[in-house]
Amino acid sequence: MSQATAAEPTTAQGPLELSRVQMNVVFVTILLGLLLSALDQTIVSTALPTIVGDLGGAGHVSWVVTAYMLAETISTVLAGKFGDLFGRKRVFQLGVAVFVVGSFFCGLANSMVLLIAFRAVQGLGGGALTVTSTALIADIIPLRLRGQYQGALGAVFGVTTVIGPLLGGVFTDNLSWRWVFYVNIPIAVIVIALAARTIPQIRPAGKPKIDYLGILFVALGATGLTLATSWGGTQYAWGSATIIGLFAASAVCLAIFVFVELRAAEPILPMRLFRSRVFSICSALSFIVGFAMIGSITFMPTFLQYVNGVSATASGLRMLPMVLGLLATALVSGAIVSRTGRYRAFPIAGSAVTAAGLYLLSRMDASTSFWTESLFLLVLGAGSSASRRSSGRPGKRTSRPAWGCRRGCCGRSSATSSRPAT
Repeated sequence: MSQATAAEPTTAQGPLELSRVQMNVVFVTILLGLLLSALDQTIVSTALPTIVGDLGGAGHVSWVVTAYMLAETISTVLAGKFGDLFGRKRVFQLGVAVFVVGSFFCGLANSMVLLIAFRAVQGLGGGALTVTSTALIADIIPLRLRGQYQGALGAVFGVTTVIGPLLGGVFTDNLSWRWVFYVNIPIAVIVIALAARTIPQIRPAGKPKIDYLGILFVALGATGLTLATSWGGTQYAWGSATIIGLFAASAVCLAIFVFVELRAAEPILPMRLFRSRVFSICSALSFIVGFAMIGSITFMPTFLQYVNGVSATASGLRMLPMVLGLLATALVSGAIVSRTGRYRAFPIAGSAVTAAGLYLLSRMDASTSFWTESLFLLVLGAGSSASRRSSGRPGKRTSRPAWGCRRGCCGRSSATSSRPAT
């Protein structure tokens, strides 16, 4: 283990000089941490109907997912900058600790309100894990090897898309829905122990400057949008004063956030990033893919269990066509992109196919056959995978890295890095 233990560097100027064994040990630690966050986005979906039957509160079931995603959104923005300011090892360890606390109390929850509250705690930890894992890879892996390791991180999300709903169904049917959350605890303990031993501590230079106003207004804006879209059409009419007010207040908060970020000494989200066409396109398409994937994976098992009357495990198995579409398109598009170097067609076609898949799913009812459901899910998975192909470098053939930097170094920091645009 001594060979695999990273030394304590004192500078953050580029990837550390580690042996391949050291890099691999650190990478396994990061991979396990990312697994925690990625798995929890999908494993709960097949357990939701049983959770509602046990705790009640069917009208608030969407908040079991929404609370996690909202907290994760805010945490992602904050963790990226805090990693730059205080060191990514600390943020990574804190993210694991917060996540495991949330998981433990989610498993103990005896009401829907408590479950939703602790799902938000989980989301705070999960967001920190997701963004810090990617940034740590850039700290420890040289640019020439980075694609291989980042590809493995991306594969984690594909694997959890497959096993998440299945594991959730198996735990729910054979143990208890509470094990959907308890399963995180032993993994988190291992990650915390490994992180303390293997991940190097990069000490940031200078005194950290925290953008408190930016934190406040991005949190208010994101919260208002989430409340408006969650309550609209359910608790309140879309045209009600409450929903319109939430949208208006969110727009004002986000506008103030942009104003603050343009003038902050250390902004949590530098606005100059959006000058890059690549960054802007990737951000928009990430939203589309996340909307399609998370929404369908969350609510399809509920539809299958309530409408088709299948078990939790069976509902997880019925989601496999979506995964098959995702994996098949990823393999084919990856081969084509590697051979031709052209990306533009995939996000365009993928977005159109994703929209078609979502429309087809909206037409399902109790009379829809198993094979028709499978076909619709296959279409959605194929479209989502093609859209994700743009995350590398959309557009024409080019040798420039995804962040638009000619030196190939901008990938080493998080999206909130203070590195000037080039």
